[in-house]
Amino acid sequence: MLLSLPNWLIHISSSAEWGIAALLMYRYGTLIERKDIQRLGLFMIPHWIGSWFVLAYHIKGDSIPLLLDLSETVNLFGSISLLYASLGILKTLKSTTTVNVMAVAGIFLFNGRPQSYMGEDIFDAILQVSSVVYISFLISLIMIRKRDPALLSGLTVAGFWFVLVFISVTVFFIYLSTDVRGFATLSHDDLLHGSAESLLTVSNLMIVLGIHRQIKAAKSRLQQ
Repeated sequence: MLLSLPNWLIHISSSAEWGIAALLMYRYGTLIERKDIQRLGLFMIPHWIGSWFVLAYHIKGDSIPLLLDLSETVNLFGSISLLYASLGILKTLKSTTTVNVMAVAGIFLFNGRPQSYMGEDIFDAILQVSSVVYISFLISLIMIRKRDPALLSGLTVAGFWFVLVFISVTVFFIYLSTDVRGFATLSHDDLLHGSAESLLTVSNLMIVLGIHRQIKAAKSRLQQ
């Protein structure tokens, strides 16, 4: 098997944490009686499903690239869903903020797309559009925090943003593994692969702990 046992545990953990985060977000929305927060939890599910394709890709020894392509496609729908959910929250807080988020997204689109290391095809375009949409989602979270700091935990918002650290480090580690250390792919370099994936585990754990903190605070308010 291509991945070591510790690396498998890290991958499974990061996937499980995101699923738990989605469940907790929905529960939090139910607790405070806000359907828009419930929707955010539900719309985290596509990214969770996308992680299954990555796990399947590794189970098959990285021999079926289509599984990664499917993951990218599902994640695009996931990022669009997250942005839609966050804009719905913003709409209840301040109507003009939504326009500001879309304006920022437009700046990303017109100033060029990020460099990709995944190949020049339709799935490459999907990956890059997904990145722009996800960044727009992150910006909308900052605006939500600014408008209503008590609605979402700062730790949760930071966790969503920390995904960018995971992506940046992964891209750098791909370069180190293939161009410097001489491995065929990052997956063949178990040390760097596990190190990169552990950052996603940290990110998802931050999201989970932040939502858990909000649930505890909401229960405390209800008991008063």
